[in-house]
Amino acid sequence: MSEQDKRKLTNEVGAPVPDNENSITAGARGPVMMQDVWLMEKMAHFNREVIPERRMHAKGWGAHGKFTVTHDISKYTKAKVLQPGAETDVFIRFSTVAGERGAADCERDIRGVATKFYTEEGNWDLVGNNTPTFFIRDVHNFSDLNRAVKRDPRTGRRSPQNNWDFWTLLPECFHQVTVVMSDRGIPASFRNMHFFGEHTFSLYNDKNERVWCKFHFRTQQGIKNLSNEEAAKINGMDREHHGMDLFNAIENGDYPKWTMYVQIMTEEQAKNHYENPFDITKIWRHKEYPLIEVGELELNRNPENYFAEVEQAAFAPAHVVPGIGFSPDKFLQGRLFAYGDAQRYRLGVNHNLIPVNRAKVEVNEYHRDGAMRVDGNYGAAPAYTPNSAGYWTAQPEVAEPPLDIDGAMWRYDPKDDPTDDCFRAGGDLWRVMTEDKKQLLIDNTAADIAPVTENIKYRHAVHCYLADEEYGRRITAAMGLDFGKVQELSKLDNNGLIKATLPVQA
Repeated sequence: MSEQDKRKLTNEVGAPVPDNENSITAGARGPVMMQDVWLMEKMAHFNREVIPERRMHAKGWGAHGKFTVTHDISKYTKAKVLQPGAETDVFIRFSTVAGERGAADCERDIRGVATKFYTEEGNWDLVGNNTPTFFIRDVHNFSDLNRAVKRDPRTGRRSPQNNWDFWTLLPECFHQVTVVMSDRGIPASFRNMHFFGEHTFSLYNDKNERVWCKFHFRTQQGIKNLSNEEAAKINGMDREHHGMDLFNAIENGDYPKWTMYVQIMTEEQAKNHYENPFDITKIWRHKEYPLIEVGELELNRNPENYFAEVEQAAFAPAHVVPGIGFSPDKFLQGRLFAYGDAQRYRLGVNHNLIPVNRAKVEVNEYHRDGAMRVDGNYGAAPAYTPNSAGYWTAQPEVAEPPLDIDGAMWRYDPKDDPTDDCFRAGGDLWRVMTEDKKQLLIDNTAADIAPVTENIKYRHAVHCYLADEEYGRRITAAMGLDFGKVQELSKLDNNGLIKATLPVQA
């Protein structure tokens, strides 16, 4: 095999792979197709790479509570959990993303927030983070992102070089990188941060009318964050600081609360929106799609046993209830498969029988057998459908309304979309920051990227410049780069920038 052939990507049995970044979708903005077999292989393999802890979000803490609906959004959804006055038991697991189970809580990272609503129509799992957007928008890059922020295969250590190389090769990462490098990159506690469903979901009412939706949870405790120096001091004294803070607050009756809001976009608005509304790296501006208050979430009970309730907790965004549905978000579409598959591997095929995961309503799903089947296995009831015994018929009345699909089935690259702008949101964020927050962002970024090679630093400086000239000038100066070169590189398209900033071959 030639050196050139060794650098060409194949699948798991040696066949060439035509595209490793863009999912096959039905139309440019349509859902991901199951026939994207390389995507399925990537995700299934990634889910099984590490045992026994979670591949991502391994370090986490949890608590029980309740969600109470205080406002009426029934015109948008028939979901009973979202009807006025409804009270629903919940379990939440907070986590860092990149760290293993022994990692410190106060690291610069986004925080995962997975919420399980035990509704009277079954469990609803809302899996999100403490940021309204994410690094990537196509699930094909999901395993690659996580490998970039995990440990380097050669050194066994975290690698800023790997992080920044990956982030700067995908311009859609820019907004999220700006958030992570800002003061909000290290929350003071789980109680002092907002969290979000991130993805675009759908809501549909009893008339089967659909709208698109984003879920927001805003802390009632106020936003508080840590500086690098404060976090380092805390990590040196207590690596479980966030877990301790949450446990003690609840134990002392100081129950943390969040107010839940939704943003709503009609199907017609989505068709005419100035950018892809299903792109998780984009925000919906509040002035265009205002926050609509829904209810209050309160955490009021600590787990009795960490392993049973926190470590064995399993969440999957595929778990929705009637009145709540999905969207053509490419990243969400892949997570619908990946999360459940990861739990089947990590906890076993019957993980939904574990008490913390078990629904509080009757479950009749035809699943049988498997390791750790600890109930009656449905006794003598038929194990197949259709059957003549009248066992468990489908309920078509709860089906989500049909979604029109436009365009050919193909691997679409969002960067080819003329409406795609990866730097607008990051620039808007910079411009609303106060001067002290801007300086923190510059200082945090310069410190984090310091060990990285100069070619990658130039990539990031160009992205900052494309978002806002002042942002670009200040980060360029902080990294000790040539601003004239940044300006020249900014005139290139993305492929040209990548080519111009490839490492020099020896």
